[in-house]
Amino acid sequence: MNNDTSKKWLLVGVAAAGVVAGVVGGYFAAHVGMSDMPGMTTGKGDVKGMDMKAMQGMEGMKGMQPGAVVIPAVTRQLIGVRSAPVTYAPLAQEVRAVGTVEYDERKLTKVNLRVSGWIEQVFVNAIGQSVRAGQPLLTLYSPDLLATQDEYLLAVKAQAQLEGSPVAEARQQAAALVSSARERLRLWNLTDEQIAVIERRGKAERVLAVYAPSSGIVLKRQALPGNYVEPGTTLYELADLSTVWINGDIYESEIPSVKLNQPAKVTFEAYPSETFRGKVAYIYPYLNEATRTVRVRMEFPNPHLKLKPGMYGNVVLGVDAGRRLVVPKEAVLDSGLRQLVFLDLGQGVYQPYPVKLGRRSQEYVEVLEGVKEGDRVVTSANFLLDAESKLASAGGMQAMMGQIGMADWQMRGAHEAKMEGMPGMKSEPGKPVSETRQVSGFSLTLSTVPDKPKAGENVLRLKLADQAGKPVTNAQVVFAYTMPMPGMMESKAKATHTKDGIYEAKALLGMGGTWVVTANVTLPNFPPISEKFQITVGGGGM
Repeated sequence: MNNDTSKKWLLVGVAAAGVVAGVVGGYFAAHVGMSDMPGMTTGKGDVKGMDMKAMQGMEGMKGMQPGAVVIPAVTRQLIGVRSAPVTYAPLAQEVRAVGTVEYDERKLTKVNLRVSGWIEQVFVNAIGQSVRAGQPLLTLYSPDLLATQDEYLLAVKAQAQLEGSPVAEARQQAAALVSSARERLRLWNLTDEQIAVIERRGKAERVLAVYAPSSGIVLKRQALPGNYVEPGTTLYELADLSTVWINGDIYESEIPSVKLNQPAKVTFEAYPSETFRGKVAYIYPYLNEATRTVRVRMEFPNPHLKLKPGMYGNVVLGVDAGRRLVVPKEAVLDSGLRQLVFLDLGQGVYQPYPVKLGRRSQEYVEVLEGVKEGDRVVTSANFLLDAESKLASAGGMQAMMGQIGMADWQMRGAHEAKMEGMPGMKSEPGKPVSETRQVSGFSLTLSTVPDKPKAGENVLRLKLADQAGKPVTNAQVVFAYTMPMPGMMESKAKATHTKDGIYEAKALLGMGGTWVVTANVTLPNFPPISEKFQITVGGGGM
């Protein structure tokens, strides 16, 4: 870039800064009656009542710290400045995630054999069939098993014959042979009842039944009549669904709020009127680098088998942090490098003050340092106060006097109907919002409630669907919204899934004009989606 181009861009930047300062400062000044300003009168001199008494009134502002602003009562009503006390209150935080039902891996069982042979009859012959522990699964003919039964019966017969022998060593050897043969049968998965039946009959069983080692649902089956099987062949896989796991992914910032044995709740679209309760069983010790989330495993009892592996549910982890010093979350301005609030000092005086924050809930933010109980903080229009505070800090008294002069010119122009040429001072109605974007194979449709957004509280609504038009219900959606103007901080609102892929969140759009809304969507196994929309809010803008 050459010197001439650099100079042109520098001039453009200076001009733009001047316009912004004039518009923001003029907004406050244009709405302030001159009698409301400290030390000002409505005299009819050429200086608009700027006499010695006015200058004495201005001396009362000397004690304020840098960045403090004075807003008259009329202006406070026009821009809607509200404040709330700093207080101790219960801080109940909720961590939300989309959970997937899975098998309890500790209750998965494989049924196999330790001998070779042929399957003759199969009793459990379908995947999904429920079995109970001890239930017969199949019958098996095994030459090795048949020979071992004969050895056992011979040992039992020999023991009976030698029972009255005077030679103790012979009796001991006979007992040892019986014990050895019985142990071989046990190692080949014969039960004590089966061995007792063989001993009572005095004859080996040609085929023996194989029993289920545990209760569960058949996930896999390879047992077919006539099949030849060898040791290690898996005949069945059984899953006990009396307890299930639900895995959910939480964000990095939520990790400190999740503890082992913490109560968990989950709801499913299949059972809209039911809430299932469980607990956190395990927090995985690694982070998913693609989604920047940590997996949490929860255990839920499933006595009626309503929770089926593969189902999606909405998980809520409740965190009770006790009573904490809190402020409303709307009171905090976050620049990324620091957080601050505006203290309401009374008489229209507002002072920016840095704070150190802790945990957050849906409504409140914990304050660790910066303010104390009983202080009052601004909860609405604080971004306007922040812009005015920066102007006051940058220009000092000269900037304030310039604004007073500008206010006089604007007030005269307003009475003479000459304000139409001022940029940004025109009031316009809100426009209906309904815009659809196709991003990464998903359809995102943004709308608002009401359909024509107005200055104040509105509902941001995002409808999410896949390529086939099917609603997506397992996403996490966070709205970020701001106005493209100096001093305006970005606010965020976490959306809640209502129904049919629709996610809603309340947003405080403090003034009319053009707002930029960014929909941040996180889906399991997909890269994050971030899409910007513009909406026009009615009520008059800066």
